[in-house]
Amino acid sequence: MNRQPSPVPRRRVLLAGAGAAAALAGPSLGASPARAAGRHRPRAADSLQPYASYWFPDSLPPGTPGDGITWRSLAAWQPGTDRDLAFNRSTVPLARRFTPVPAHTTARAGQARISALAAFDHTAGNPSQGSATADTYAPTHWALLDELVFWGGSAGEGLILAPNAPLVDAAHRNGVPVLGTVFLPPVAYGGQLRWTRDLVRRDAAGRFPLAAKLVQVATVYGFDGWFINAETGGGDAALAAEMQAFLRALRAAGAGQGVRITWYDAMNRTGQVGWQGALDDLNRSFFQDASGPVADSLFVDFRWSARSLADSGRLAEQLGRSRYELWAGVDVESAGWDTGTDWDAILPEGRDQVVSFGFYRPEWTLQHLPAGRTPGQFHAADDRFWAGEGAAAARPGGAGGWRAPATAVADRSTLTALPFATGFNTGHGLRWYEAGKVTSEAPWSHLGLQDRLPPRRWVVHTEGQHPDISWDFDDAWRGGSSLLVRGALDAPATVELFPARLPAGAATVLDLTHRLDPASGPVTVEVAVATRPDPAPGRPAPYVHLPAGTLRPGDGWRTDTVRLGPLGSGTLHALGVRLTGRGGAAVAWRLGALAVHDGPASPAAPGGLRVTDTAAVDGAVSVRLAWRRADGPVRHYELHRRLPDGRRRFLGGTCGTALYVPGLQRAGTEPAAEIEVRAVHELFTTSEPARVQLPW
Repeated sequence: MNRQPSPVPRRRVLLAGAGAAAALAGPSLGASPARAAGRHRPRAADSLQPYASYWFPDSLPPGTPGDGITWRSLAAWQPGTDRDLAFNRSTVPLARRFTPVPAHTTARAGQARISALAAFDHTAGNPSQGSATADTYAPTHWALLDELVFWGGSAGEGLILAPNAPLVDAAHRNGVPVLGTVFLPPVAYGGQLRWTRDLVRRDAAGRFPLAAKLVQVATVYGFDGWFINAETGGGDAALAAEMQAFLRALRAAGAGQGVRITWYDAMNRTGQVGWQGALDDLNRSFFQDASGPVADSLFVDFRWSARSLADSGRLAEQLGRSRYELWAGVDVESAGWDTGTDWDAILPEGRDQVVSFGFYRPEWTLQHLPAGRTPGQFHAADDRFWAGEGAAAARPGGAGGWRAPATAVADRSTLTALPFATGFNTGHGLRWYEAGKVTSEAPWSHLGLQDRLPPRRWVVHTEGQHPDISWDFDDAWRGGSSLLVRGALDAPATVELFPARLPAGAATVLDLTHRLDPASGPVTVEVAVATRPDPAPGRPAPYVHLPAGTLRPGDGWRTDTVRLGPLGSGTLHALGVRLTGRGGAAVAWRLGALAVHDGPASPAAPGGLRVTDTAAVDGAVSVRLAWRRADGPVRHYELHRRLPDGRRRFLGGTCGTALYVPGLQRAGTEPAAEIEVRAVHELFTTSEPARVQLPW
């Protein structure tokens, strides 16, 4: 990032596991407080709690690890002895997606894309399957992302971090690949050159065993590749040559499995760490050599300038590569949308975009909020970051202002097949709802349970006032959230929800589950369906409006089914709703679920539910459960506890076939806790349960 004329601020950092403060000047991906033990939250004293996996390449640091940290060697890792593998394995395949006509006139298709490097917790503290809090970074703007890096690594915990399964499942459902991190830290952050040498060490046959291990981890865990950040100084040209050969071996080993590599602009061909802020002769060999591509993309250090990016783009094309395989780093960790950025160097108006760009630490949208923040406040900030604020979302910012990503890059969609359904669940909540009823009062987060969500926040077509639209966590039909539209509807308002390429025939229907809040005025609801593509960027879709009824306060949740057969067979290009109020009265309309399908369907039941381990913690019992995958298509699994009075209490869910459940307590004098697991279909119908007893 062009930080001139001011140098990068010096940051005080407590080194992980070292107990000593150090400062590092200069724009470096290692210069981050998130790597510090100072942000370490102590773990619960529960040996069964699984966490995302992390390793050193081979040799371990001297001394003993800090509280809640386990030092492991990747060289020694084997899937068969990985006790947490079932909890860390992603099961959702990477969805294919298409690029609809952009929502904004300034958004470009086929040019700049976006990478994001996000830290969800410190290296050793990423739970494998969510946690009992709604206060978590829950990204939802997948339509704008081309790659997400699960950011982490520290000298006191581990240098290689694999992403947890919920994040990968959510990203894959939206067509976004997820990379783990290989971090070789600066010496000032505890880095040791021996770890670089461990990583690129050859065996007796001249092969790179840890290249094969990295491919094996990505393949077994189900994620998409590695972001490699070699920032340990003191190397030489020979070590750089070995690193380049290691990358080529990693690429060759992962080619058949689709493993991707992003290289960070740090180590250069001399073996020294010299952040170039460009693709140039010093680092090009890590991106492309005479034999072809080495890395799939290059994250350009923040020192870039308009000239260096222009030169980098030209060099990439001279090498036979796309200029959009270069990510220009934009550090938003400390200032978010107030970050000063020379956007015209990346996204000049009236000309082709120069390169792609990469956000470093966009979880600022959560972390900058004060204590006591709510999920709704987080999503409001996150939507502002990605889509812009109010009417400003329809145009790019001026020089030096925030350039909301949605105004620059074309969004993408995975809605290409039936059935499609969403409960507008953002992947965390203050409680859990099923059919509009609360089945757990506990806050929760699990990104693997996140639904596919409307990508355009928020495109509304009306001749009157624009209503406020937000994710709301005070009521839901299913999961933890609903879509709430509030305002004085003094004219009909069409809310765009989903661009799509959904096949439709005579039997196709759309189900809409919705209700009004008690103080709302009545609302007439129509389904907005487009059977032709948008005419041009920024123009309304050619909607046909089909009646879905009039709602009045006190009606409660209801599901209206709209037959799409009268539109004829073809393709649904866009889905939305049109709301009409009465006399400009204020309305508060909730959308709890939307589904498009050709008929009902239910999944087969899983089998073999069993308890695999238990532990007593603070007077309660934590348990690990496993089961056999159900036959046929399954979206995810949900577990409940059957209480003595017959009620079911939600315990958790996962896309895999194993779940960790903490804090079970005896209900009255029951002899055993009865636990059930059900398979959940894409239409959110559920199977018959498999059951197991946990004796007290």
